[in-house]
Amino acid sequence: MIISMTGYARGENHRGGYSAAVEVRSLNHRFLDIMLRLPKSLGNFEQQVKEIIRQKVGRGRLNIAITLTDANDTNPGLHVDEELARSYKVMLESLQQKLGLKGEITLDHLLQFSDILNVENGTTLPEEAWQCVEQALRSTLDELNAMREREGQEMANDMRRRIEVLQEKLSRIEARSKQRGPEEFVKLQKRLRGMVDSHELDASRLELELALLADRVDVTEECIRFRSHNTLFLEALAHQESAGRKLNFLLQEMNREANTIGAKASDAEIAHLVIELKEDVERLREQIQNIE
Repeated sequence: MIISMTGYARGENHRGGYSAAVEVRSLNHRFLDIMLRLPKSLGNFEQQVKEIIRQKVGRGRLNIAITLTDANDTNPGLHVDEELARSYKVMLESLQQKLGLKGEITLDHLLQFSDILNVENGTTLPEEAWQCVEQALRSTLDELNAMREREGQEMANDMRRRIEVLQEKLSRIEARSKQRGPEEFVKLQKRLRGMVDSHELDASRLELELALLADRVDVTEECIRFRSHNTLFLEALAHQESAGRKLNFLLQEMNREANTIGAKASDAEIAHLVIELKEDVERLREQIQNIE
């Protein structure tokens, strides 16, 4: 099954007074690259979150943002270190006296020290809160995968149509190659008559000319191999497992056969068809860059 690496999904879950929201954006990438934005209350759950993602997604760059709120907590996870604040106040007052500064120490001064305010690091997060997040994450990833599968199916249909176009152009190349046989034979006869008239004809030269003729005209073997790659490509599209790397290899082989056909057949019509073949293969290559 073909799965696209691009997609978007957003989901929410509510449980026991907690609300979790998950937003996921997926782009193509050679490997699985996870970029997380978590609230501090979920800091200790980063590995669990990544493990769930690995279970659901094989490849792609994922940007995931998770938020968690507690409807019963008007100041969720926020704490003031009062002892530390007093210490700072004493320190500032002492410094004020030493420097002979006037004025009062205010709250604004103390808030300059950011460590007075802190947020829970996730160690005391209730199990119910994590379950709320986990369910939201799993359902959102399922929605993402559903979108990626739909897009992948559209891509697979488009690639099947492109393979049909390749097959049709290969048939035209074979037909032109067979047509060139008599044409090349007439050209060879003219060269041989010239050799006879100039007394340059010998057995080895004749064998060489015939071998060159056969090599230039016959591209049947290359077309057969190309069609074999096409068949394997279609089979890979229908396979249940991820096929991106295999498809890329087959496209490399198709391009190799197209180059060989172009090199062997010194014919303008075939040369133009070979260029079209290579353009079609390149379009397929662009498509599979976005396949998981």
